Amino acid sequence: FSCEWAAAHFRFRPPRSDLAYALEAGKGGTRAILVAVQAHIITYLLFTRETECTHLERLCRVGRWEQGQALAAALAETLWAAGGGSRAIVCLITTPVTVMSHGGYRANSFTERIRLFEFSEKAAAQGFISDHLNCFKGEGSHGVILFLYSLLFSRTLKR
Repeated sequence: FSCEWAAAHFRFRPPRSDLAYALEAGKGGTRAILVAVQAHIITYLLFTRETECTHLERLCRVGRWEQGQALAAALAETLWAAGGGSRAIVCLITTPVTVMSHGGYRANSFTERIRLFEFSEKAAAQGFISDHLNCFKGEGSHGVILFLYSLLFSRTLKR
């Protein structure tokens, strides 16, 4: 992955601002993934979340906690759809390990550290993602790459 991909993570606009519902998207390859997740975030904020606000007011002045809940719901919904509505795989990074390169494989110190968590219920996947949001939102977390791996494993390589 390029430096741009390695640095990419899910980052919202400032909470309680007029664009608090929006993810910040840089230039390049990660933008397509961010836009797809953004669509699910808006759907969650407009139609799923319980609130007294009108539809358009639901998008304005979203707080930090609501941003996190919207992101967790959007990621879980997307992974659940990729898993055919029956499963979701969430990939997280573990502590560094030492792997010797051999054959045609060259260790990159990222792929070797990925750990898979499988869920057979969407709500469980969403709760897990919510509990580990910093793995997707944190600076230097490789959050977009982790989500891409999660999508691939949820979809399965056979499909």
